[in-house]
Amino acid sequence: MSQDHAAIAREVLRIEAEAIAGLEANLDGRFAQTVDAILAATGRVIVCGMGKSGIIGKKIAATLASTGTPAFFMHPGEAFHGDLGMVTEEDVFLALSNSGETEELVKLLPFLQDNGNLIIALTGNDCSTLAKHCQLHLSVRVAREACPLQLAPTASTTAALAMGDALAVALMKARDFQAHHFARFHPGGSLGRRLLQRVRDEMCSDNLPFVALDASADAVLHCVTQGQLGIALVAERQAQIRGIITDGDLRRALQAHRESFFGLSAEALMTPDPITIGVDSSMSAALELMDAHHITLLVVVDGERIVGVVQK
Repeated sequence: MSQDHAAIAREVLRIEAEAIAGLEANLDGRFAQTVDAILAATGRVIVCGMGKSGIIGKKIAATLASTGTPAFFMHPGEAFHGDLGMVTEEDVFLALSNSGETEELVKLLPFLQDNGNLIIALTGNDCSTLAKHCQLHLSVRVAREACPLQLAPTASTTAALAMGDALAVALMKARDFQAHHFARFHPGGSLGRRLLQRVRDEMCSDNLPFVALDASADAVLHCVTQGQLGIALVAERQAQIRGIITDGDLRRALQAHRESFFGLSAEALMTPDPITIGVDSSMSAALELMDAHHITLLVVVDGERIVGVVQK
């Protein structure tokens, strides 16, 4: 029997969207209390969940940690076999369980209570063991799963993930967590490059392709080819920049002038007074400048002296 796979996908997406919309409709004062409690804590947020809830918990912990709230994921089975030694009295314990009756989590409650930890539970059952034995409970109840058998966690895990994101963003805003803070935790990514690196760290400064104002078109072509940057800088070597010639400029000039192209000078081919940036500027400023002018390269200057070229 043939099936309309797209129709099935639409139904799944509709059910999961309804699950998140239901969270929004039922959000109450407990959410604000939870945010305030985490902000007031001097320890970390320890996220714990089993199975699919554990997978969601790992993502929530990662999002919290990268947005200014120290957090890590603890597997409940490992916790019961020694990892509870990582839990300090100052830590907040965030437990995820759709049923609220997950045995591996419930078994941790006596220790956590005796240890004086603040326990926050995300469950789909307000009357569950976890909900009754925590200080703060956030309901992530959904009307139905997207799974047609109502067995595989689908809408319920989406709802838990969305609630975790809501917590992370609320905490992020409360802490006035900015892009440069985020970059500190992501130094290896493009955002880290944009916000932390300086132009001097990224620029090309060796064997820059300089040509004189009166250089021939043939000499310019040779300079662009040898320089491997796709440009020629029109200036006396490392003196004040007069203009720039890109390979695009050369193609356009060749189309426009054809037979007389090789009689042109660098001065005739160049774009005068190109956009420059200071050597100590941030890469963020350089990239924003390139985006604003729809270009992919900037001439780097130290005062009026050309010291390099920086590219996207």
